[in-house]
Amino acid sequence: MYTLLSGLYKHVTQKEEFYILILGLDNAGKTTLLEKIKTLFTGTPGMPPEKIAPTVGLNIAKIPITSTARLNFWDLGGQREMRSLWPQYYDECHGIVFVIDSCDEERLDECRAAADSLLTSDLTLNVPLILLANKQDLPTALPPHELKERFVNRIAERMGARESGVMAVSAIEGTGVKDAIDWIWTRVQRNRSARPPMYR
Repeated sequence: MYTLLSGLYKHVTQKEEFYILILGLDNAGKTTLLEKIKTLFTGTPGMPPEKIAPTVGLNIAKIPITSTARLNFWDLGGQREMRSLWPQYYDECHGIVFVIDSCDEERLDECRAAADSLLTSDLTLNVPLILLANKQDLPTALPPHELKERFVNRIAERMGARESGVMAVSAIEGTGVKDAIDWIWTRVQRNRSARPPMYR
């Protein structure tokens, strides 16, 4: 009887879980974005930006989206030597958030190469992808239309028919962050036949 009740309780209380990768070069603002997501969706203050150190390895956050579902974010380090580890997470992810530093024109080609690499992997073929033009609060940021022309248009063919989008955000101020997460949440639900959620 206990086993039956325990199994029923587990079935009733388990949640759908979707895994979202946060990728991009080092210093693009990935961890700052993750901290802002925590603040916006849980009401818990995130770590102050000045205390955020470069990610070595992985940062994780579980964000409840509804009473029965949550998004699990994996923020992976973006240093050159860490990027070789990204593919290890492709097979399990349901969506990808790729963060671009809109102020770093010098590394735009390097950023595009990193995005191109993940887009050419068979493991990301049906995975929704959103490109976030971060740091739009700074005066040196490339405007979204220019970034789209210089970055997105050059990898458009690689993006293919997958669900994809481009949004301007400020991880520091939170501008556009909620819209971006709403976008990815909608897409991973639509894509559940190709990438079913986990249940825990």
